[in-house]
Amino acid sequence: MEQNWKDKWDERYSNQEFAYGEAPNEYVKKKLNKLKPGTILFPAEGEGRNAVYAAKLGWTVFAFDISIEGKKKALQLAQSNNTTIDYQVGELETMHYEENQFDAIALIYAHFPAAVKSHYHKILDTYLRKGGVIIFEAFSKNHLNYVLKDEKVGGPKDIESLFSIEEIQLDFPDYAFEELAEMEIELNEGLFHNGKGSVIRFVGRKK
Repeated sequence: MEQNWKDKWDERYSNQEFAYGEAPNEYVKKKLNKLKPGTILFPAEGEGRNAVYAAKLGWTVFAFDISIEGKKKALQLAQSNNTTIDYQVGELETMHYEENQFDAIALIYAHFPAAVKSHYHKILDTYLRKGGVIIFEAFSKNHLNYVLKDEKVGGPKDIESLFSIEEIQLDFPDYAFEELAEMEIELNEGLFHNGKGSVIRFVGRKK
């Protein structure tokens, strides 16, 4: 992964204020509240807001990101909430997770570089046990129209890094989709997710 990609996220997470706030994403919060706690992975977890929330619910939480500054903030947030999370820094290929290790994987605005995003999804699939759940929310390809109107809503500005329902179906073929939809939502997450945007949301259970 290019150094400037890592530098971008280190810079974003190096400020005292949390880039996307300290509260969990509303979608993952809603879905986690309905599941029995087990072992969960948060890829591209940034400053840890979702991972810490899961830990507070009783999940055994693993997370990773390419940003060391993100890890620092995540561990700070975990400590202030009297929880612990296993947070690693590096690219997915350098992680040592095991096949069938997780009961759930939460991909919340995990916009991996376009060249590797589908490949990463396939790797992550191997880490999820049969019957396990993926919870996903990220910007759709139609989101570019929203960014052009208001940059404060955030998100990638290249269409290849954004998602379509068809891509999700191809990347996760062996799943029963409990929910899979594109929709407009109003975001209010910290400094960088504010305003109307277009997202893909899905919950899929591995067959």
